[in-house]
Amino acid sequence: MNSTVETLQPSTRSNPVKLTFILVISLFFLWALTGNLIPVLIPHLRKACQLNDFQSAFIDSAYWVSYFFFALPAAWVMRKWSYKTGIITGLLIAATGAILFFPAAELRSFGLFLFALFLVAAGMTFLETAANPYITIMGSKETAVQRLNFAQAFNGLGAFVAAFFLSKVILSGKEFSTEQLNAMNPEALNSYLLSEARSVQVPYLAIAGVLLLVALIFRLVHFPPVQEEHGGKLSINLRVFRHVHFRWGVIAQFAYVGAQVCISSFFIRYAGFSAGMPELEATTFLGMLLLCFMIGRYVGTFLMQKIAPRILLIIYSAACVLLLAYCVLQGGRIGVYFLLMVEFFMSIMFPTIFSLAIRDLGNETKSASAFLVMSIVGGALIPLGLGAIAYYYNVQLAYVVPMICFAVVLYYAWRHALPK
Repeated sequence: MNSTVETLQPSTRSNPVKLTFILVISLFFLWALTGNLIPVLIPHLRKACQLNDFQSAFIDSAYWVSYFFFALPAAWVMRKWSYKTGIITGLLIAATGAILFFPAAELRSFGLFLFALFLVAAGMTFLETAANPYITIMGSKETAVQRLNFAQAFNGLGAFVAAFFLSKVILSGKEFSTEQLNAMNPEALNSYLLSEARSVQVPYLAIAGVLLLVALIFRLVHFPPVQEEHGGKLSINLRVFRHVHFRWGVIAQFAYVGAQVCISSFFIRYAGFSAGMPELEATTFLGMLLLCFMIGRYVGTFLMQKIAPRILLIIYSAACVLLLAYCVLQGGRIGVYFLLMVEFFMSIMFPTIFSLAIRDLGNETKSASAFLVMSIVGGALIPLGLGAIAYYYNVQLAYVVPMICFAVVLYYAWRHALPK
């Protein structure tokens, strides 16, 4: 895959550019919407498909592992054809996955649910791979960062809609103990489980409809032409791992993404187990959790004007370790509030680790960036550890997994965040 530096031709900076900008911004909303439904699907499918905590952790894995496999193919498609082709391809793949939720619910097939999620995430990988760089070329280089930050604000809107609205459509609020389920006759049990499974059908068909509509709009709208400067090929060079600060940066990013996914994905289960919170009330707190992440991102960006990113990373990761220690050892309603604070403090970590890890790598930066993107697979693998502990012990103790992950980030920031 070749690197590309692109800018819009001056003559096209008019209404077509504004319309394209609005359309591309909508993509930020869409991938946040689908990604932030995962914390809702975990407790929901756990009921509908009668899963244990370990099995339900594969919901995370099915979604996030797709980013590992499709990031480079998505970039290749856009390099060979265009950003527009890549975006439409991603929208169609994601829509196909969303449509598959209908037969998956009718069959109550957990395997088909996982495949549907994998396809949705594959499509979102195409959108993320296209939207971030395309936003930066839609205007002057001087304002590229501001445009990207503005667009990323719509991630928060998508997360809000997923947590506050769609979650309440999907989750019924009906919670039965194992004893109560065992006491049901087979017909009543099957009726209950099928009604639970079917509650995802309308939301995901609506999502599929929106994705197809957006794809049609992208197909009909003329994208302003771009001027390209082609650089050298992106080589995947393992020699970049000789740099200690980069090697530990990949490890820290892997750990961070895993921790981030763990915190939100099992939040409803944690709130129910540790604080006795009904699932519908927990979804409201889930919305607050995602709001704290959005606020933390803006606060952290402001603080970095006065505090070195590495120092802020040390402070924030240490805070996460301490807060999670309380969540594991004491829990309760205070533990739920402390998880909101963890979400605030972890908000700066992905971009901060990324920038520190590729610092001073010169012509190896492109290869290093590819490995850092691939480290997102931590979000697919680490939650399995949390799920296993939750299954064999309990979900409160299982939050020791993200605590250890943040300890890894703290170690990286303290010892290896700067080149030697």
